[in-house]
Amino acid sequence: MYKHILIATDGSELAQKAVNQGLELAKALGAKVSAVMVTEPWGAVTPGEMAIAYPVETYERDAAEHAAKCLLAVDEVAKKLGITCTTKHVSDKYPAEGILDYAKDANCDLIVMASHGRRGLSRLLMGSQAIDVLTHSSVPVLICR
Repeated sequence: MYKHILIATDGSELAQKAVNQGLELAKALGAKVSAVMVTEPWGAVTPGEMAIAYPVETYERDAAEHAAKCLLAVDEVAKKLGITCTTKHVSDKYPAEGILDYAKDANCDLIVMASHGRRGLSRLLMGSQAIDVLTHSSVPVLICR
């Protein structure tokens, strides 16, 4: 069935549910696992005057440290389940774009990720990375709520 599962995380509690489900599925199937965390470009998270107070170098360092911490947590859960997990921090991309690019580059045949389930104005303003991945993916996507 699935031989290489990509699990996307943003480090949130909700994403951890998808991580757990993805790892359990991988264990049941004997599938290879990759975990990815994507951090957005500096300009996307530091609008206007905030950019002066949060220089690009500081943002990139903080994003890399946060991603390393989140991916280490995924790897630790995988190890407890007896699964080898490759981790990757993709920086300077929007989450959906980074997830899809990595899934293609790593030849993953399933993407597992969480959805915050935003609706209405919140979805319009913040977008939905899960919907973008689901819409543009060439492989199946498992969305966990």
